[in-house]
Amino acid sequence: MLLSLRVTVPADRTPEVRDLFERCPGTAHLSVLPGASLRPPGDLVLADVARESADALVAGLRELHVDRDGGITIEAVDTAVSASAERAEEEAPGDGSDAVVWEQVVRTTAADSSLSVSYLSFLTIATLLAAVAIVNDSAILVIGAMVLGPEFAPLAGLAVALVHRRRSIARAAGRALLVGFVVAVAVTALVTLAARGLGWFGPEVLAMERPQTGFITRPDRWSVVVAVLAGIAGVLSLTSAKSGALVGVFISVTTVPAAADMAVSLALGGGSEFWRAALQLGINLVGIVVAAVVTLALQRALWRRVPQVLPRFETTPRTGMRA
Repeated sequence: MLLSLRVTVPADRTPEVRDLFERCPGTAHLSVLPGASLRPPGDLVLADVARESADALVAGLRELHVDRDGGITIEAVDTAVSASAERAEEEAPGDGSDAVVWEQVVRTTAADSSLSVSYLSFLTIATLLAAVAIVNDSAILVIGAMVLGPEFAPLAGLAVALVHRRRSIARAAGRALLVGFVVAVAVTALVTLAARGLGWFGPEVLAMERPQTGFITRPDRWSVVVAVLAGIAGVLSLTSAKSGALVGVFISVTTVPAAADMAVSLALGGGSEFWRAALQLGINLVGIVVAAVVTLALQRALWRRVPQVLPRFETTPRTGMRA
């Protein structure tokens, strides 16, 4: 599991950056292109590194203030046919699938936690789809709505912000969650009212038996368990770059269906059902965030307390950089 680092370096710090990479046992391919960067001016350093070495390398580059005066770009390497790459992965302590590149996690969650038109669109469409599922008591449509909903990104962003004390990310994630669900519920309620006015269905929907979707308004201890497990799995998927596992997280949580049930209840006059759905939504949101925060905090603590997974660098007179 390799990552490609492209580093724009002020010329006066190129020797130190080169030394940083050369001392790292996880470096596979290293190139230095003097004067290749025009804006900002400087040299360009290219390197492929084992994933388990990337976090320490980025930390070392930041100690040299390369992020301030130059730039650091991280990209995943899908395939590397190279004996040097194999040797780097073998010599880098730890396992690439367990490694966490914290800067990459923070930047990714920050980008995905913003309130955007696409985010609002997907959340609203998912909520509308879940409302159709409730009216027709369709488990298949509920699953589709769960997969479509984008709400896990700001939930993960909020957890990362709390652990890393990034107030700007926390504000953006909180705004995306609050505004997103308010808009989705409001639009879905209006559409439900329109459908009721057309005579498609009425308040009887709330009283009928719903064996496939009735669980949405029956929060219990298992709702807490599922939310906690989903939060843990989602964070592990995020930090280990195994995005495929997120599909299981989406299908597990009942956030979007609960929001849809709130909207349907508002439109059809079901006060008690509205509050049960709101409780389900709250349990899922709080459970996911708390579990994600605890998981991230444990990962961070373990990452710091296990020095053998980090490449070690000697102190340099210029920056006082250490392992």
